[in-house]
Amino acid sequence: MKRTNLLLAVLTVCLAATTANAQKYVGGDISLLPSYEAKNAVYKDKQGSTISDVITFMKNEGMNSMRVRLFVDPSKASDTHKKEGVVQDLEYVKALGKRIKDAGMHFLLDFHYSDTWTDPGKHSTPASFTATTADGLAQQLYDYTVSALTALKKAGAEPDAIQVGNEITYGQLWPTGHIYPAGGAPTGGSWNSFYLYVKKGTEACRATCPNAKVVIHIEMSGQGKNVKPFLQQFLAYNPDYDVLGLSYYPYFHGDLSKLETVLTDVETLCPGKKIQLVEAGYPNAWYPGDATYDYTWKYPATEEGQRQFTADLIAKLNAHPQVDGFYWWYPEANGNYFASSWYNMGLWNNTTHKALSALYELKNFVNDPAGIEQISNTHHLSPNTSCYNLLGQRLQEGKGLCVANGKKFIVK
Repeated sequence: MKRTNLLLAVLTVCLAATTANAQKYVGGDISLLPSYEAKNAVYKDKQGSTISDVITFMKNEGMNSMRVRLFVDPSKASDTHKKEGVVQDLEYVKALGKRIKDAGMHFLLDFHYSDTWTDPGKHSTPASFTATTADGLAQQLYDYTVSALTALKKAGAEPDAIQVGNEITYGQLWPTGHIYPAGGAPTGGSWNSFYLYVKKGTEACRATCPNAKVVIHIEMSGQGKNVKPFLQQFLAYNPDYDVLGLSYYPYFHGDLSKLETVLTDVETLCPGKKIQLVEAGYPNAWYPGDATYDYTWKYPATEEGQRQFTADLIAKLNAHPQVDGFYWWYPEANGNYFASSWYNMGLWNNTTHKALSALYELKNFVNDPAGIEQISNTHHLSPNTSCYNLLGQRLQEGKGLCVANGKKFIVK
């Protein structure tokens, strides 16, 4: 076999293997989109043309997955939290999930296991979970999970990936499941109870949606310092999961070097597991007043600053092969409908309603300009096209893997 033919055969096999294992997901948490639509919010593309369907538009711009949160009974949330967007009950999620699936997109479901927001500072037990023991609460969580997933399947909204809790670095179902990331727990909580809740949620997912990936979602409080100790405690239980999900907001969690450290720690502690950024965001105007880290020295709170941060974040993520998912938090924000103040970290301008530049960067997470996905399998190039190998040497025959006009090609 000629050397060029051998090279082509090897590259073809490698390309096929890489493609089979390189599925990546990019999109956003669009949990409030139907609520915006109900208020007749107008969405436009960057040229100012009105968008008829936001999900289709985002798909056409290279996104292939959407995330939606689910509360047990959001009618019991406080009025403040309802105004912030705590409205996603099962009927709401069934309808939105079906739209995502009908669009041919991957669907990530986020169980909050609460009637309202859950995050490092709060994980209230749902009012309907009335058991008085950890075993009893775990069974109620299991039964609720099975019931919700069964209903979603019947509605044509079966999730492809499922978070068994939202930002659970400090546990869930407080007070019994309240823990500290580095070990131990406050009075009334325990790691054993917390892990039992995660375990029963996972078992319910495996039993009801066996093809779905199970996601453990933590965050980077303490500028990422809590991630490693949490995982050291959590992994000692030998948990069953597929993906380690992270939240990363630089104005709370620090610069990209902090994220780099966390990703490296997770890769070391969780070999063979996928990593996803299931929440991320950056302002396009008005830096957050409660920020604990000021990143405006590098990325101003402007449309261009948001775009550049997004581009640099994607480059960072694409340098880590275990990272296969990236979701923007609340990209559909578009006008002051659901909060006590303007939210300026979405991907539409709150005043002009035009799509912002950062939205058009997201596709580069799954379409890495430097990656294997950019290789074209073609039989020939123009006779006048100069081809070079990866060492920069010109190929006389123009066959095999070559670089031409800034793109990679396999030429037979």
